[in-house]
Amino acid sequence: MTDTERTTRRGQFIPLLFNLGGIAIVNLLFWLTTCIYPQMCADATSLRELWLCVNVSFIPAAVLEYLRGHESRAIRMEYVMRSTLVAVGLHALVFLSLNAFLRITVVPPRAYVAFYAMLCAGMMLFFVSGNYALKAYRRRGFNFTRVLIIGTGPTAMRLYRAMKEDPGFGYQVLGFFDDDLDPAFEGKYLGSVDRLAKFCEGRDIRQIFFTLSGHNEALARVIKIADDNVIEFYYVPQIPHTLSRAFELHNIGSMPVLSIRHNPLKSSLNRAVKRVFDLAVSGTFLLFYPLIYIPVAIAIKMSSPGPVYFRQERTGLRGRSFMCLKFRTMRVNSTSDSAQATQNDPRKTRLGDFLRRTSIDELPQFINVWKGDMSVVGPRPHMLRHTEEYTRLVDRYMVRHAVKPGITGWAQVNGYRGITDELWKMERRVECDVWYIENWTLLLDIKIICRTVINAIQGDKNAF
Repeated sequence: MTDTERTTRRGQFIPLLFNLGGIAIVNLLFWLTTCIYPQMCADATSLRELWLCVNVSFIPAAVLEYLRGHESRAIRMEYVMRSTLVAVGLHALVFLSLNAFLRITVVPPRAYVAFYAMLCAGMMLFFVSGNYALKAYRRRGFNFTRVLIIGTGPTAMRLYRAMKEDPGFGYQVLGFFDDDLDPAFEGKYLGSVDRLAKFCEGRDIRQIFFTLSGHNEALARVIKIADDNVIEFYYVPQIPHTLSRAFELHNIGSMPVLSIRHNPLKSSLNRAVKRVFDLAVSGTFLLFYPLIYIPVAIAIKMSSPGPVYFRQERTGLRGRSFMCLKFRTMRVNSTSDSAQATQNDPRKTRLGDFLRRTSIDELPQFINVWKGDMSVVGPRPHMLRHTEEYTRLVDRYMVRHAVKPGITGWAQVNGYRGITDELWKMERRVECDVWYIENWTLLLDIKIICRTVINAIQGDKNAF
């Protein structure tokens, strides 16, 4: 048996392992609930019926997990968390319906609440940690899928970088085919499209990604080769890198068309959910804020003359400016509204350097969140001068102001924090910000907050 066949067979068991783990958690928590509420065990017949119902109710959730079951290798944890909540909700719907149908009355309402509270937490922990374990397993070289990319242009290279960015996706890119080799191409070139069919023989290729545009003849040939070799075919449209939003496929007659999904935060309900979340997080933090403010304020006053807070006008929602708060980390100077901080910036105080490295200097922005100028999560607000400058230099720069700026954001947890001394750094930051705006969910916000806390504990090399 080849290594590819072995890793493929192992991959077939992954959804099964997740479902077995899920059913084990359901039974463990059901047993724990009966221990907490012993009246559920008073009638043996009802207890057996309850046990049967709690397991039968898992079948729809197991089917949902199997259908969702890792068909996409680019696992996003917020999607895992959302699908887990859906699965638990589906289990509750079926379980309570069966209880009502069988007229089971030995379960007090508090027991249902306790069981599903534990089930929600237990399933969330299991599936999130399980998917992290799966990604770690793939990073070690297991459960990979072999793919080929048709094209050698910018779109092909963007796709390749996305696949290699996280080895946890498990993509093994064997190489690239193209009739017109891009002069700037530096990857593994395997030849023209005519050689594709021969190459696919006996290599167990699983997926082919077609990135060429306007090559209808080549497209038809590659699709036929994919069909003849039972290989999954994917068409990758040539879309500007700043346009990262998801698309929906529709049909007008027999003609397929793509439509851009709406920004989720255009919805009044989603904006309300995000605002309630911001108020809950910032309000909780501000209750304990004096414990941080008092010692930091004393230390700042002792380190250098000047105010405790550094107030700076920055660009906010829809391009409107607001006064952003930070703990002062520099000596009072005349270039604070124009020059970015550098790693060995002489303007910084020794205390300020510590506050920046630990991100403590950003904590007063929870006041901005409470006031409504900012959100806990969103694109970082920039100085007005930078907004004017980068609007001219970076495509779709102003799109990042379609939502409130944040204390932390998707760009920051992906390594694009700190000084933007080269244009490509700002381009990558904008790309991340636009992606966040177009893919917002509350679970994504929670994920970003968790990653921000982890980065703060581990230390961020760009925090200076």
